[in-house]
Amino acid sequence: MGALFRSEEMNLCQIFLQSEAAYACVSELGELGLVQFKDLNPDVNAFQRKFVNEIMRCDEMERKLRYIEKELKKDEMKIPDNNENPKAPAPKEMIDLEATFEKIESELREVNTNAEALRRNFLELSELREVLKKTQVFFEEHGGHHSLIDDAQMALVHEEAGMSSATVQLGFVAGVVPREKIPVFERMMWFACRGNVFLRYEDIHEVMKDPVTGDEIHKSVFIVFYQGEQLKARVRKICEGFKAVLYPCPENAQDRFEMSNGVATRLEDLKTVLYQTEEHRRRVLASAQKEIRQWVIKVKKIKAIYHTLNLCNFDLSHNSLIAECWCPVVALEDVQRALRHGTELSGSTVPSILHRMSTKDTPPTFFQTNKFTEVFQGIIHAYGVADYQEVNPAPYTIITFPFLFAVMFGDVGHGFIMFLFGLWMVAYEKKLQSQKSDNEVWNIFFGGRYIIMMMGLFSVYTGLIYNEVFAKSVNIFGSSWMPDYDEEALENNKDLTLNPRTMFDNTTGPYPIGLDPIWLSSLNKITFTNSFKMKMSITVGISQMLLGVLLSVVNHVYYRNWLNVFCQFLPELFFLLCLFGYLVGLIFYKWVAYDNTCTQCAPSLLIHFINMFLVKYQHAKEGFEEQSYHCGTADPDITECTSQTVFYPNQMIIQLTLVVLALLCVPTMLFIKPFVLRSRHNKMMKRREGLSAVSQSALIHNEELDEQSGTGNGTADKDMELGTRTPLIVDEDRQTTVHSSEVKLSINGEGGELNHADTNDQDADVPKGDDFDFSEIFIGQAIHTIEYCLGCISHTASYLRLWALSLAHSQLSEVLWGMLFRISLTMDIPYGGSVLIFAVFAVFAVLSVGVLLVMEGLSAFLHTLRLHWVEFQSKFYHGNGYNFDAFSFKHLQNAELDD
Repeated sequence: MGALFRSEEMNLCQIFLQSEAAYACVSELGELGLVQFKDLNPDVNAFQRKFVNEIMRCDEMERKLRYIEKELKKDEMKIPDNNENPKAPAPKEMIDLEATFEKIESELREVNTNAEALRRNFLELSELREVLKKTQVFFEEHGGHHSLIDDAQMALVHEEAGMSSATVQLGFVAGVVPREKIPVFERMMWFACRGNVFLRYEDIHEVMKDPVTGDEIHKSVFIVFYQGEQLKARVRKICEGFKAVLYPCPENAQDRFEMSNGVATRLEDLKTVLYQTEEHRRRVLASAQKEIRQWVIKVKKIKAIYHTLNLCNFDLSHNSLIAECWCPVVALEDVQRALRHGTELSGSTVPSILHRMSTKDTPPTFFQTNKFTEVFQGIIHAYGVADYQEVNPAPYTIITFPFLFAVMFGDVGHGFIMFLFGLWMVAYEKKLQSQKSDNEVWNIFFGGRYIIMMMGLFSVYTGLIYNEVFAKSVNIFGSSWMPDYDEEALENNKDLTLNPRTMFDNTTGPYPIGLDPIWLSSLNKITFTNSFKMKMSITVGISQMLLGVLLSVVNHVYYRNWLNVFCQFLPELFFLLCLFGYLVGLIFYKWVAYDNTCTQCAPSLLIHFINMFLVKYQHAKEGFEEQSYHCGTADPDITECTSQTVFYPNQMIIQLTLVVLALLCVPTMLFIKPFVLRSRHNKMMKRREGLSAVSQSALIHNEELDEQSGTGNGTADKDMELGTRTPLIVDEDRQTTVHSSEVKLSINGEGGELNHADTNDQDADVPKGDDFDFSEIFIGQAIHTIEYCLGCISHTASYLRLWALSLAHSQLSEVLWGMLFRISLTMDIPYGGSVLIFAVFAVFAVLSVGVLLVMEGLSAFLHTLRLHWVEFQSKFYHGNGYNFDAFSFKHLQNAELDD
């Protein structure tokens, strides 16, 4: 749990892998999932890397697996998920996997091709059988073949120019056409042939299937009589245009009967062959169905390993791979153990070497989370990933997030329903997770099951404080109020206003837990609850902002940023406490010091807080100060003190002191830090110039020594000849003597950091390099100061949303109860009252879940999210880091081929 407060300490490591052991070692690191590899070949094209051929082979295997998966889904065969996580196969096993996939794919393609040809032949024979059957019906309806031809002749042949109908020879064609094209087909045949054709058609009632797609198709049988070759050609062209299929149909009934018997025999044979083909296809798919999930995981792992190996450098001289990776310090032993295990599996005799490196690169941010803390960490990462080793807001969010939500959603009934829903998802999480639903809304709810359960549980607690259960109060301990209303007033609900001075019983004390239930029937309920919830919202909000400011000093101390501690944290803390911390103190003082006996002297905190800045004070008349200071000495009949009267001794002096301290914090935050940074920068630049002059004089001194010795080969040659003799340099600033070899000037990657052998690391705020811009630093500090000072005011006001949404939720619940349930309970309907109450309760339950739980709960969730991201995290959290993206096989266990 300690790592959750601050990200894990990371280290950049270099791994030397022998070529024969590289695959097995990377596979073991993938199973471990605690290493993030760096790309050492960023300028190399993906197609020019060493293992591109292996990756292409994996892509081909994935293509074949997708084809097999598509065939399984076509037959509605579910892929079993046994939650198995097979190891990545060895490189030699790739050949066996490729051969297996190739065999299954070729068998399926061959079976599908044969089955498609058989289904097409079966469809043609079925259509021919229907044509023969329907044409036989056509002829029988007209009294035989010759009678139908006679009818066609009477319809087509006209007695013109002495032509006899007996001399006309008619031909006919028969076939099938899609049913939806029949009306258009009939009109086209009539207009194109000028009415010189005779068409009959009838629908095929048997449902047929497309041989390719398997979709149902509906067709009709038609027969067309025509006269002459010209009309014959025209009729055939029309049939071809409408994709009608023509079948041979004998004119003789005996021939049609014999052909129909032959077609029926061939159809029976085709059914047998089709059944055997489908059975063979099912056997092939059934054998693949058991293994395809493991095959997918294996291929994904192989591909991931080769992708990772492509990130490494290849050392030809030592036949090894060099990789660089980020790794948590606590996991270094596990990584070394995984490397040793991978070397043993590969049979290599040369061990893999893990070398820790020093670097100035910013490490990634990594938090060890479980399934409970993961959802809260996800809320933080949605705003931004924490900087390396920055304070993590997630542990505090685990408590504050559901609590702030519950402040806005306080109702025992609604909270208990939400808690039961979250508890159900948590109790059956393994079963629900194995179903792998594609519903995005459900996946969001299931992913946040723990936070839903926590929000419901906290809402039950705040509901007890508010004493609200579905907009009704519960009287468990008895009310402390003694109203003097008669029964008539209670029945008519007239002017039921609670007066604290006359109706509260001081002997019994307040209600033990939460609000007194009598407030539900009072007309001044809103006045009381508004005051209570508003003060509570301010108290909770300032407490959370104070926590954020206190967490900022943890970051400053950890990074050794002492300038921010004294010039940023302390002014921010004093500014917040002097103004808004004082306001919280006044709230508690008013709650403790004033009771129902001196309500006329109770101060108006808002007016007093405004007068604090206006330096405007109203004192009680002489002799009545004690009554305004102490509630116990106040006389209820004397009204010399008001809500604007000074209510404690030395109030003016204390408030003026707090205002002055708060105002002094502003220039402290604004001016001190930029000028201190400029002073440090100037001091560093002067020191650099001094060291440069010293090093230059050392070079001149060495040249003089060379000239005196007569060599003239420079300092380096002279040092080589003299062995260990090195000239001395005197550092006048530090009054120390050092060798010239100990003076080192270097410029870092950002251009300008001074490194000295005897110089310690300075504060993190020391400016690096020559590009120090005082105006930029001053403007940035001014923006931070204005943002914080104005933010304290606006953020305090922003926490009033806790009061507003709590009031809205309470009023919506009360309206829903009064508009639905209460009306049905007051109706006196004999025998039908129970049915009415049942129906009204159903509507009440649906609206309660849909409006109050879902919509109102979502609104409260979003407002809670804003309070954490803006009001809380802005005080200490930067979120400019990047996440630790470990090379891991864990996410491949539920991987799909389309991922």
